[in-house]
Amino acid sequence: MQSPSSEGPVREASWQWDGEADGTEREPADVVGGGGGWPRPSRRGVLAGAGVLAAGAAVWAFGRSGADQPAPPPRPQPTALSGPTPLWTYWGPEAMTPERLAGPPTRPVFLSRAGLQVLDPATGEPARLLTFDPPRANWPSDVEVLGKVVLGPDRLFTTSPGHLDARHLGDPAADWSLPLPDDLQGTVLLSGTDDGILYGYVWDWGLASSTPNGRLFAVRVADRSVLWHLSIDRNERPFTPVAAPGGRLPCLRNLGDRTELVVRDAADGRELWTAPGWDLSWCVGGPVNVYVPDGAGGVRALRPGGEPAWTVSPARGESWRAMPPLSDGPRVYLTRDNGLVTGHDAVTGALQWSYRLPFLLDLRSHPLVAGGTLFVPGPAAAGVCAIDTASGTPRWTFLDSGPGKDVWSLATDADHLYAGHDDVLHALPLT
Repeated sequence: MQSPSSEGPVREASWQWDGEADGTEREPADVVGGGGGWPRPSRRGVLAGAGVLAAGAAVWAFGRSGADQPAPPPRPQPTALSGPTPLWTYWGPEAMTPERLAGPPTRPVFLSRAGLQVLDPATGEPARLLTFDPPRANWPSDVEVLGKVVLGPDRLFTTSPGHLDARHLGDPAADWSLPLPDDLQGTVLLSGTDDGILYGYVWDWGLASSTPNGRLFAVRVADRSVLWHLSIDRNERPFTPVAAPGGRLPCLRNLGDRTELVVRDAADGRELWTAPGWDLSWCVGGPVNVYVPDGAGGVRALRPGGEPAWTVSPARGESWRAMPPLSDGPRVYLTRDNGLVTGHDAVTGALQWSYRLPFLLDLRSHPLVAGGTLFVPGPAAAGVCAIDTASGTPRWTFLDSGPGKDVWSLATDADHLYAGHDDVLHALPLT
């Protein structure tokens, strides 16, 4: 380590609540320990790898899915081989595809080819199902074309021609559709939400242009208003998933032969400062610094203004690559593909503790920090490791007995950690 505005009517777009169009209801998938009988069939899909920045139209047509298939003989109930006992366990109808989510959700949801299943946090019972029709044969490899699913604390956001659509996860009467101004007509892509603000950008190729003209925009969800939008002329977009801590919105600017970090004021979109970067595959904003790749497999911390603060890089003879870090304020947590996890002082970068995981990581592993614990997901057979953020001491590792080939995915709310892989999702106590 080195030293360191107007609201429009709700549109009958391509979305609808499953079962509401014709008064029918879909039989839910099984809930073990929280809601009854045996599970429904499992059709395992294959994850398409790391989360990819959306690069195409963010229009996702949802409607009714196909008819239910006959159920095979019931599967055995999964068993926690180690770690805390699940409060409930949900079996989905097929493998989940969490890489389509722009950022981790803040409530239990199960996204798959069948649609977005919202679950009751207390019981795991299916609450709402947003489905699509027709299903796409190359799901989820069409992620570059369709864009990401953007989830806020209580709504799912997508677009329809000329509109931004918001679907409430619990109450369909709270759905709304916002007409976008003339300046935001074109290919609209949504990057994510932070602190009640939804961020996105628009590409407009025009009739006489071989390169797209673009605009960044921010929408305030509470009053459904466009907070600001501004022109960009060098292929700039917010990072996905978006994070704007301390009122700073990090963006990626493509300059042709190189990329550049642009940090904007989240309140009005004005440019605050820039910093050069050759490998800006990700960017994480923290309460103290902004973190970017250092170009050698490590992490570089930038102070407000773009000045380098500290860097953690592979030493001579080492070979590892850092994942995007996490920060809870006083500390920054770095995870590496070789399984090493370290905690650092956010201001100085000084090493405070290190812990070697019993498994390797890749870009599909997205850790979370909550309640003084760092949760690190591994491959399906390895489980989820909980690490004390103050000391680096492992608290537990959660495993289940179900086979799988996907990496664990995590979500959290104030009371639960939701950990799942393949077609199963567990609710664990957060404390």
